[in-house]
Amino acid sequence: MADLEKLVEELSSLSVLEAAELVKKLEEKWGVSAAAPVAVAAVGPATATAAPVPEEEEKTEFDVIIKDAGPKKIEVIKTIRQLTNLGLKEAKDVAETPGSKVLEAVSKEVANDAKAKLEAAGAVVEVK
Repeated sequence: MADLEKLVEELSSLSVLEAAELVKKLEEKWGVSAAAPVAVAAVGPATATAAPVPEEEEKTEFDVIIKDAGPKKIEVIKTIRQLTNLGLKEAKDVAETPGSKVLEAVSKEVANDAKAKLEAAGAVVEVK
C-alpha cells in the first residue's frame, strides 16, 4: 500500500495547473465526473498556492518599451526627447535599440499617453 503521508505531501506541492491536469487524468482513468475530484484535488494545492494571490493585484507601474522606431525615426527621437530628459544622442540610441525602455515605472495614464505619442510619430511601442 502507498505511503499516504508522502502522497499528501506530493499533492500539496502541485501548482494549480498541475492539479487541474491531474484531475483530468484521474477522470479519464477512473471514468468519473469532475465535480467531486476537483473539490478534493483543489484542497491541497489551494492552500499551497494561497501566498501568490497578492501578485495578481492590479499593476500600478508600467514601462514603455520601444520595439521599432519605424520609418520616421527623427519624429520618434523628438518625441522621446519630449517625454524624457534625454539628450539627442541618448534619445537616438533609445530609438535605434529595439526593446529599450523609454519610460520606467510610470502610471498607466502616463504610459498610455506616451505610447500614443510614440505611435503617432511612427514607432511600434509596447506597455508592460
